[in-house]
Amino acid sequence: MTSGIRGFWGALPTEGRWLLSTVAIQTLGRGLTLPFTIIYLHEVRGFDLGLSGALMSLIAITGLVITGPGGTLIDRFGARPVLLVGLTSMIAGCTLLAFATEPAAAAVALVLIGVNFGVSWPGFNALIATVVQGDLRQQYFGVNFALINLGIGVGGIIGGFYVDVDAPETFTTIFLVDAASSLIPMALLLGPLRRVRTHGDPAADDADAAPVAGYREILRMPAVRWLTLLTFISVFIGYGQMEAGFPAFARGTAEVSTQVVGFAFAVNTAVIVLLQFTVLKLISGRRRTRAMQVMAGVWALSWIVLGATGLVPDTLAAAIGVLAFMGVFAFGETLLQPTVPAVYNDLATDRNRGRFNAINSGAFQGGAITGPIAAGVLLDQGLDGWYIAVMVLGCVGIGVLAAALERRIPAEANGVVPADA
Repeated sequence: MTSGIRGFWGALPTEGRWLLSTVAIQTLGRGLTLPFTIIYLHEVRGFDLGLSGALMSLIAITGLVITGPGGTLIDRFGARPVLLVGLTSMIAGCTLLAFATEPAAAAVALVLIGVNFGVSWPGFNALIATVVQGDLRQQYFGVNFALINLGIGVGGIIGGFYVDVDAPETFTTIFLVDAASSLIPMALLLGPLRRVRTHGDPAADDADAAPVAGYREILRMPAVRWLTLLTFISVFIGYGQMEAGFPAFARGTAEVSTQVVGFAFAVNTAVIVLLQFTVLKLISGRRRTRAMQVMAGVWALSWIVLGATGLVPDTLAAAIGVLAFMGVFAFGETLLQPTVPAVYNDLATDRNRGRFNAINSGAFQGGAITGPIAAGVLLDQGLDGWYIAVMVLGCVGIGVLAAALERRIPAEANGVVPADA
């Protein structure tokens, strides 16, 4: 483990520093819209909660459809051109959503946003894994995640104070800012990072290298199958609820204000930023599957805390509970995010890294599809208690899957450093 932030930064190659230095600014726009998109669709545009949840799932549905071909294109042509197409689609989608007053227009906008989501995860992860090697890679994924959350958290605070459900133009503004924020990674890819070549680029191909493994061959690996199922459930009960289930529960069941929702995302960010590097030191050289099991227990506790806020709606205790949920949940995130992408990339080779990260992205999108739909149905029917129960049972499932994965994964991919290293 590289010692301290300065040591980590000093060990990074120049391309890694460029990728990391603008992450928080890039994600500021996403933070402005992330907590409030379902509120925008439901309370501002007047779509019912079930329809709003279904519309939100279009992002993940599109991402799931796109991510498989996207991973193949990344391995064949390189990450840069694929990412540029995705970012262009993101700009168009956010701009259209800013002015969407009908479900059809909102659906088209969210599909365009989903195109970017489908290629950005495997694209940027492949780019990162190309320029950052060894144990530094796990640290990079963790620090990168903390900076993403810093941008999202600051955006959430600003958005919570700025947006007003009685003033639709405030929501128009934040979606336009989100669109503009995609210009930053585009500038990086066209400027300082234009010479970075992933092994899918023609300039980086090696004619003597082994044949590229396809999706079918990769998915025959037991470790990949168990890891993919674990990723799916983690997103279903975690990130799949952040844009839909959590805000809807907080507003409709706990009856807290939009300002509290915004501050909850800020608490999430603060915990991640303050704890991520410490957590990275603690898990370095240890089994990643054990970190996943601890995360499952932490997340179960967080959902129980959120469920308790429904017993005291529209009170200070409910507001404190919503904030506490996000704080506890964030601690679990610091254990999950450095480990899962690192495992996928340690199992991959340079010539099929796009496909491995696309499988990771596909599992993520699958959980993000079913998460908002399940939340919309359960909460729209008033089944608040069942909603929390499903989330807690999902956490138990993660712990079981992590134990099964540990028996099927190579030690080095599980983060165990060889004795002679």
